[in-house]
Parts: sequence; structure tokens; C-alpha cells
Amino acid sequence: MTKSKKLAFRPDEFVVYPAHGVGQIISVEEQEVAGFALELFVITFEKDKMTLRVPTNKAIEVGMRSLSSPDVINQAMKTLKGKAKVKRAMWS
Repeated sequence: MTKSKKLAFRPDEFVVYPAHGVGQIISVEEQEVAGFALELFVITFEKDKMTLRVPTNKAIEVGMRSLSSPDVINQAMKTLKGKAKVKRAMWS
């Protein structure tokens, strides 16, 4: 990943990592792994007392995403609280 490319996430931002839940990016660091220089997000998960390092170029591919906005949450809660729609069609 080049330095000129803008990162999708930034330090101190909360993100959702599918396998572990909600964590906070504490920094972006560069490490050498198997002879390759990698830029990594350092994510901490307080609940599990765990730290995870994710390569910046693979973050989207592994399913890492930002938290949902309040508007999306409100719409989801409105849908869940609503009445079920009953269809009058044959099941077959």
C-alpha cells in the first residue's frame, strides 16, 4: 500500500471486525513480516483483552467496517418494532 493512498479507517475510530466484534483502532504501524514491509491497523478489543493487527490493504476484504450510523439503527429498530405483514397467498 502506498503512503499517498487514503486509509479507510483512522486511529481512535471504533470498527466492527466480524470474528471478534467491536474494537478500537489504536494506531497504524509498519512491521516487516517474512521480508515484506506491511502497514497494519492495531485494533484492541476491551471485552476480550485482545489486540489484533490487520494489514491495511486487507481490512475491507476480511469484513472490517465502521459502526452503523444512528439513522440506520433507528430504521432497523422501527422495522423490528413494527407489525408483521401477513400475505394472503397460497404457500405453494
